[in-house]
Amino acid sequence: MMVMSSAPLFAQQLEGEITYERVYYWTRINSRLSFLSNEEKDRMKQTWGKNDEYKQKMTLYFNEKQSFYGYPKVIENEHGWSWSEADYKIYRNFEKETRTDIIGMLGKTYVIEDSLKTPSWKVMNKIKEVAGRMCMMAVTQDTIKDQKITAWFANDLPVSAGPEMYAGLPGMILELDINDGDIVISAIDIKMKPVAAEDINLPKKVKGRKLNNKQYEDLVSTHIRDSIKARRNPFWSMPY
Repeated sequence: MMVMSSAPLFAQQLEGEITYERVYYWTRINSRLSFLSNEEKDRMKQTWGKNDEYKQKMTLYFNEKQSFYGYPKVIENEHGWSWSEADYKIYRNFEKETRTDIIGMLGKTYVIEDSLKTPSWKVMNKIKEVAGRMCMMAVTQDTIKDQKITAWFANDLPVSAGPEMYAGLPGMILELDINDGDIVISAIDIKMKPVAAEDINLPKKVKGRKLNNKQYEDLVSTHIRDSIKARRNPFWSMPY
């Protein structure tokens, strides 16, 4: 009877809020730009030194059926300034196997709506602790942006969600490493608690230019190619 009575309690607790810290390393990102000379890359490293980190807090709400990832409702920096950040809202519906991403990039807002396309993950024989939970390592490749993706997921949090646009593993992704440390997104606080509908549900009205998966990938691929040709960093105007 004790086992039977604990099952509903566990099901109720499989929802919550995760705070991530997303850290950009600009010198790493810029060093990958093929049109920059070694002299320009070295000068950049000397100029920024150890101050090339840019940190942001991100929030993920989840339950067994869906998740939402984006900026906190109110963002504060270390100087106490606050502002609202919009147009980076990642919705996943695992029950219906759909994605809806609202992304501001290239001077517009795009709404990517399509079936849930998960990466082809390879689970590795490595473990480490992230935010107090033991995690396993998995890797995949972003062929559109030519990036290596490393994820650390928690088996004891069996929700197939995670930060940025990544999901599809048998546990919550608590750390995501993009391109060998160019950007690292790590969980710093996990709160198992009921999630309000307004925090996780897709709004009834969504404004922006609608794209499907292929149209979005074609747009990103074309922008990267054209930017490199014009000797511009493509990621100044779109997410890395």
